[in-house]
Amino acid sequence: MTYVKTTLQHSIDIDAIITLHYFEYMKNFEFKGESHNFWEFLYVDKGTVAVRADDTWTTLYTGDIIFHQPNEFHAIKSIGKDSPNLVVMSFTSSSQAMSFFVNKSFTLSMEERAMISRIITEGRHTLATPMHIPSVEQVQLKEHAPFGSQQMILLYLEMFLITLIREHQEESGTSIQHKSSPEKESAEQERLSEILKYLEYHICEKLTVKDICNEFSMSRSYVQLLFHEQLNCGVIDYFNQMKIQRAKDIIRDGSMNLTEIAYFLSYSSLPYFSKQFRLATGMSPSAYASSIKGITDAVYEAEERNRDL
Repeated sequence: MTYVKTTLQHSIDIDAIITLHYFEYMKNFEFKGESHNFWEFLYVDKGTVAVRADDTWTTLYTGDIIFHQPNEFHAIKSIGKDSPNLVVMSFTSSSQAMSFFVNKSFTLSMEERAMISRIITEGRHTLATPMHIPSVEQVQLKEHAPFGSQQMILLYLEMFLITLIREHQEESGTSIQHKSSPEKESAEQERLSEILKYLEYHICEKLTVKDICNEFSMSRSYVQLLFHEQLNCGVIDYFNQMKIQRAKDIIRDGSMNLTEIAYFLSYSSLPYFSKQFRLATGMSPSAYASSIKGITDAVYEAEERNRDL
């Protein structure tokens, strides 16, 4: 028997990454814009932003993504009532298939959002450079990252781009078709979406697993399995993460002091709130407030210096 090897085609090859960011901006954030000779995408994890691509402005909502081709001028400003959370990744690729992303923006499905999450998670394992610092122009690699982590970032990104081309071939033009729920949600994803809406609605309350199970007539084991499979944590762990995220949003908005935030989110005391916040973020609420303000101020100052040149 004679075996013949088959060389498989690479439809998209990523040559290198430039930056990988996860930003948590204040609600009045604005970036005046830039252009560069590599690809970039911006994904809105939360909030509403207006994005400029050359002379065209597009409004993006939670779950939307936009691509900027090399040398395309792009700018962004927050226009919603909520502070925006944004994923920005830039990279180089000479693959012909990348032409698909010229002038393109989409609303991502839950599966596609999960792919971005995997890129971010792998990036945190691999990159020594903080993801929340906008002035970073070159990522630094960790000395003792998990085996293959650099390659995993490339593979996840390539798989993400290939999936987008497959799933969005039918969409014409650059307009985003917003839907009440992400495309192609499975039955389990729909159930998860309903539970997440319930948690969001009751974010200021104290909830137990029993409360959630009773509300949706589901068993405790099913709810926990659903969350572990879809979100890699238990339902109460996720609810606590939501509370911390809401606290961060309010801190960035500047609409309440820390004592008011602790009371608003039903923490038993300010010290307990501060302890939980530190466990989740690695810093105290007051330190977080200072860091966010410092980052935003630094961006504004850099823009002012550039305008003066």
